[in-house]
Amino acid sequence: MPEPKLNRETWGSWFEFVFSCIGSMVGLGNVWRFPYICFKNGGGAFLIPYFIFMFAMAMPLMFMEFSIAQYSSLGPGRLFLCCPLFKGIGYGIILMCIISASYYSTVISWTLFYFGNSFLSPLPWTSCNNTWNTHNCYIRSFSKEEAMNSTVTLSNITQFHNGSVHVEAYTSSEEFWENRVLGLTSSINNIGIQRWELVLCSLGTWTVVILALIKGIKSSGKFMLFASTLPYLFLVILLIRGLLLPGALDGIKYFFIPRWKDLKKFSVWSDAAVQVFYSSSLGIGELLTLASHNRFKNNCQRDAMILPFVDAFTSIFAGCVIFSTLGYTAASSNLDIDMVVKQGPGIAFVVYPDALATLPLPQIWSGLFFLLLFMIGTNSLVSED
Repeated sequence: MPEPKLNRETWGSWFEFVFSCIGSMVGLGNVWRFPYICFKNGGGAFLIPYFIFMFAMAMPLMFMEFSIAQYSSLGPGRLFLCCPLFKGIGYGIILMCIISASYYSTVISWTLFYFGNSFLSPLPWTSCNNTWNTHNCYIRSFSKEEAMNSTVTLSNITQFHNGSVHVEAYTSSEEFWENRVLGLTSSINNIGIQRWELVLCSLGTWTVVILALIKGIKSSGKFMLFASTLPYLFLVILLIRGLLLPGALDGIKYFFIPRWKDLKKFSVWSDAAVQVFYSSSLGIGELLTLASHNRFKNNCQRDAMILPFVDAFTSIFAGCVIFSTLGYTAASSNLDIDMVVKQGPGIAFVVYPDALATLPLPQIWSGLFFLLLFMIGTNSLVSED
């Protein structure tokens, strides 16, 4: 088949396209969502429905998106105009990208805010003596004697667990997250005040995105070559550090130990399907846009087989990084691991920073972790835009 003559820019190399797709697929959800979803839905047993749906859905749908966009050299805005019945799909995809970019940039701004605070000594989320703390604030784990001498009243102490206490209040990291970062108010009627720090962080985030996209795919492709590989280096460093901590192997075992009986639950299979769609960036236009800049004879079938495996490997690898440190947190706090695991952003912005704060030179490890989150979040935002 002769190659059509189109004026659309093409990638400088195959690696620019592949790493742009990796940046689109590998996002914050790989770090905070997949580990919790896997842990909640049967541990290692969850990988069975996950890989089934990856082969049955992710690969065929990704191949379809790559092939139609590469053949037509059209983005989602014009791709569906070939059929008048489907022209609303392209407009819907563009609108969805605008909305998701707005909230995703806010999440990335949180990581930049944490990154800036990581250079303070002591770390601001490690104490209850700050202006944003309340009288219900407590340090995550301390001995019974320390509890008796702390400002936390005994009426707030709900249970003792192997010599340690758990307080029915908020940890210092939770109060930093809810009161300092989010500035949560008592009700929707009170919208709070303007957070100038977060405005500056959002401005910094969009500045990086604009610089990456200033020359189209010529600049974004080179940016993604660098920005998509650096997070893997950070993950390796954090994993090595995590494996040297006491209780790390117990955390990883807890992450992978299969609970086969959970495979009988419909929720496990539905969560696996949702995670595959969520993590693979299917149906939201990013892969369509990236593939439309491919050369006409690029082997998109090969790409559709490689990229889902890269995404799955990254999710599992990030889970090992997270749970090695959570295992250390549970061991040092003398608690069960399921008592320190939280859903969604709680892992990335509450529990994990709390654990890193107990290490020697916590500013280095906290800064490295939040720089990792900023990089992978920015990658997804650049690919989306």
